[in-house]
Amino acid sequence: MAEFVSVPGGTIAYEAAGEGPLVVLAHGMGDSSTAYRFVVPRLVAAGYRVVAVDLRGCGRSSAQWPSYSRTDIAGDLLAVIRHVDSGPAVLVGHSISGGAATIAAAQDPGLVRGVIELGPFTRAQSIKLGDFRSKSYRKGAFRLLGASLFGSVGLWSRYLDHAYPGRKPADWTDRLAGIEAMLGEPGRMRAMQKMGQSAPTDAGAQLGNVRCPALIVQGSLDPDWVDPRAEGEAIVAAMPAGVAELAVIEGAGHYPHDQYPEETVSLMLAFLEARVRA
Repeated sequence: MAEFVSVPGGTIAYEAAGEGPLVVLAHGMGDSSTAYRFVVPRLVAAGYRVVAVDLRGCGRSSAQWPSYSRTDIAGDLLAVIRHVDSGPAVLVGHSISGGAATIAAAQDPGLVRGVIELGPFTRAQSIKLGDFRSKSYRKGAFRLLGASLFGSVGLWSRYLDHAYPGRKPADWTDRLAGIEAMLGEPGRMRAMQKMGQSAPTDAGAQLGNVRCPALIVQGSLDPDWVDPRAEGEAIVAAMPAGVAELAVIEGAGHYPHDQYPEETVSLMLAFLEARVRA
């Protein structure tokens, strides 16, 4: 059952389960906390209190907000941690929320004791003309751009199909239908467009200020980068020495937690036990 916290501009929805150290899950744009449906029960079974958040504009949170930047999302996540009053937390952020987790950790280290970033957009992107020689990158980029520019649910669904190379979740048809239904609600597609148009420069500026342990997880076949491993290595290098580590899940695309939940949670638990809970 969803609970809500009021923040300036609207309300943020979340669901909580389990007992133990706090882990807060934040999804990517055009999605909802349903993205973590395979992750939550595994973390709860491992002895963690898990809070899965619907980002501003998404899921059951308010649809219309003045802005949708990573800094805005970071503020919402910190508000949720304060509201549930069981922090400090480990923040898990996917895509745009990876950048938000970076900002939250830098802004309030007392509330964030670790970050896990899944396929994160955490740095300013430098796109070269030669990148478009990669068929996978080119196809993903055009579908993503089209969905953002035209507010097309169909193009977003085609992007998602491409962002899950190889195997799909067993409930893939229902998953897509749920996303399409959400984006059909008033204001939801506009929120996704605004998120897509927000540059990750605010997150990149904070990478050097992160002091807590960090795990960057990339899918080896993530079409959002020509070289996903290189992107992950660049994020690690931009953080202070010894703070971050990189893991790459072979065969995964942009949604490793949904496509390969067992492998993703195994990495998360190893990080939590070694770097956070120790």
